[in-house]
Amino acid sequence: MRRAVHLLHNPRMSGAYVYGRFQHRRGPEGRARRTRLGREQWICLIRDAHPGYITWEQFEEIERKLAESARAYGADHRHGPPREGPALLQGLAVCGRCGGRMSVRYHHLPSGLKPQYFCVNRGPTMSESPCQVIEGAVIDAAVGELIIQVFQPSALAVAVAVQEEVRARLEEADRYRRRAVERAQYEADLTRRRYMKVDPENRLVADSLEAEWNEKLRAVEQAQRDCEEQRAADESVLTEEARKRISNLAGEFPALWRDTRTPAKERKRMLALLIEDVTLRREETIFVQVRFRGGANRTLEIPVPLKAWQKRSTNPKVVRLIDELLSEHTDAEVAEVLRGQGLVTGAENPFAGINIAWIRTRYGLKSFKQRLIDRGMVPMGQLCRRFGICRDTVRDREHHGLVQGRLCNEKGEWMFEIPNEESLPAKWRKRHRRGGDVTPVMGGAV
Repeated sequence: MRRAVHLLHNPRMSGAYVYGRFQHRRGPEGRARRTRLGREQWICLIRDAHPGYITWEQFEEIERKLAESARAYGADHRHGPPREGPALLQGLAVCGRCGGRMSVRYHHLPSGLKPQYFCVNRGPTMSESPCQVIEGAVIDAAVGELIIQVFQPSALAVAVAVQEEVRARLEEADRYRRRAVERAQYEADLTRRRYMKVDPENRLVADSLEAEWNEKLRAVEQAQRDCEEQRAADESVLTEEARKRISNLAGEFPALWRDTRTPAKERKRMLALLIEDVTLRREETIFVQVRFRGGANRTLEIPVPLKAWQKRSTNPKVVRLIDELLSEHTDAEVAEVLRGQGLVTGAENPFAGINIAWIRTRYGLKSFKQRLIDRGMVPMGQLCRRFGICRDTVRDREHHGLVQGRLCNEKGEWMFEIPNEESLPAKWRKRHRRGGDVTPVMGGAV
């Protein structure tokens, strides 16, 4: 592998002759060290010096790709080559706290791989916890929707209009540069005529005019070079054919992006052409700052994703409805009402009595029995002891409407209102005045 990488970096592959790519220096310990120099520091570079295996342009493209791939493992936070994982911001995510590049890890779930962006730039070196850990699914979805919005025909039409204005300004600037070249050429011609008219015998004046002429010629050459370089840079302005291709792409891009058959690797390649990096910062919400190629910035604010137990929690509106229903219904009756309204639990299951009981415990809601006690109702046993009667008598009087009772739960427990003394039978009133003593049964039977 090392030899193959060395071969790919060698300009001789493209038929070029190079001298001075490395510099050898002796360190303090006396050992010689070899340092790779930048291309601008090479002593000699002759392109097409001999037949090559590839062209010089192909060699430069290979160098660019190798440098791009190396960034994935260096300190630079710019993106590396796209991988096969579903994380859309792989290589693009930047920590909004420390500025380091964020890594990606995946959790294997039944629904597939779940990406997560995390920053450990401080952890291994400073013995600190990660700067931040952020769930990736919601961020990827938000960035994907932003890219689709950017590729809307209306947005592209505005961009094309801006390009037209830029082209008009560039043409005006080009006219100024051409005038500068013409002015420099005029001054050089004027200096040349003055030099040609000087007496050769007057060496001092001739040398001065010759030096001035050479300076004017260099100024003309520099002005022409600047004009040509800037003109070549300005050729990136859209042509009519390019505008048509962009318009067609605007109609096809959303469908291509949302197509489930589009590999994640291709989505990341498309994203790398549009976005420089994405800065993530998690506070009470997640702030996503997208920096496009060209300098434009967009900031998104996304709610923090709910945790697993929060996702399975009952809707607060349903909890309030349960609290209202418990004033007049048992747990099973409340569950039946909720099922009739089409409501489900946080786990998307139909409500049952046990679910209502769990919700009461979880949110501190009073049971139907406790609410009846708060209204002054008493259990059957307490009513029997108070009036010195048996349970059958209470049920008989409840059946005839003399005593008001309510079933308070699924255990068969009843709660009864304490009747007024005027509405009680005479023998009940007597027993109540005696303190509720039950008359013994003859024969000692219980």
